[in-house]
Amino acid sequence: MHTLPQPDRDAVAASAGLVRRIQQEIDLNGGWLPFSRYMDLALYAPGTGYYTGGSRKFGADGDFVTAPEISPFFAAALAQQIADLLPLTGGDLYEFGAGSGRLAADLLLALEADQALPQHYRIIEVSGELAARQRERIEQAAPHLLSRVEWLEALPARMDGVLIGNEVLDAMPCELIHWDAQGTPLQRGVIRAGDGFDWQDRPLADGEALARAEALAPGAEYLSELPLAASAFVRTLGERLERGAVLLLDYGFPESEFYHPQRRAGTLMCHYRHHTHPDPFSWPGLTDITCHVDFTAIAQAGLDAGLDLAGYTSQAMFLMNCGIAQLLGRLDPEDIANYLPQSTAVQKLLSPAEMGELFKVIGFSRGLDAGWRGFAVGDRRRNL
Repeated sequence: MHTLPQPDRDAVAASAGLVRRIQQEIDLNGGWLPFSRYMDLALYAPGTGYYTGGSRKFGADGDFVTAPEISPFFAAALAQQIADLLPLTGGDLYEFGAGSGRLAADLLLALEADQALPQHYRIIEVSGELAARQRERIEQAAPHLLSRVEWLEALPARMDGVLIGNEVLDAMPCELIHWDAQGTPLQRGVIRAGDGFDWQDRPLADGEALARAEALAPGAEYLSELPLAASAFVRTLGERLERGAVLLLDYGFPESEFYHPQRRAGTLMCHYRHHTHPDPFSWPGLTDITCHVDFTAIAQAGLDAGLDLAGYTSQAMFLMNCGIAQLLGRLDPEDIANYLPQSTAVQKLLSPAEMGELFKVIGFSRGLDAGWRGFAVGDRRRNL
């Protein structure tokens, strides 16, 4: 961990404040917190959590780069699919966790070019600081479309439209489960250790988590995550979506790969200043904490909520089906200064060695009679 860049004095002070906040909750909870609660506080504690504090998260100056930051052709390709679906709904577009606002701005411009603008672009964002940055980004890129954008702090009770989320599920708190030498599932939690934290396992008390962990039974001395919050989120979308489509993009695997015998340490990882590391106790509030998505569980959650599973495939295949190559082909290849960096960026979105294979796309619908161009070739629902 000594190789990580050192934060400045103000950032250190902010992280120390969050550490004290978490330690106080540990004390109030009898000396132990489930990891899911630790992750929730580290990411979302008001004013000091990773997504609620003031540090820059996205892009070259942040901690990681997302697909919308890499190329506007990501949004342009997604817009092809959204333009097909929007007219079949009430006409509103919802985005969860809009990050820097880059995807929203690019989608609005791409949909405008296709004469398929939503009536409203509603961003559900828990961070006021990020919402302000999103507004600024959209105002700079598409000031004439800002009036269509609304910010909400919570999910509406009823939705009729297209719902999208890029790298949202991976940031939802997960349970950490340790299957011991006898294969018994234990819940891994967090205790105080000096000025910081340490791990401690306890018997699983939550009925849903215990049933899921016992059903999985990946073997002895195995550590992994149960992304229960992500499944609950999808079920909530299903309960509140009256008509429309849900489109979720993230990194992850189907269950058979997520709990593969060789993946004995799980998928939990942290991001700090473009460094990836495994220690969620390093600089709480300054470090992003994520786990990969179990897309089998996500598919089941949607089905349990009465949604239709529209498709599941790799990001590369989805973007290719949506015409990203043809969109790139509109550029003049003779203009090397413009074409080469754009082509390189698109290649990063598509390459199996970059984002093309690790990132997946899953789609759900309710009350729509429409083909999904994004899943027209290479649909992998049979693998879920």
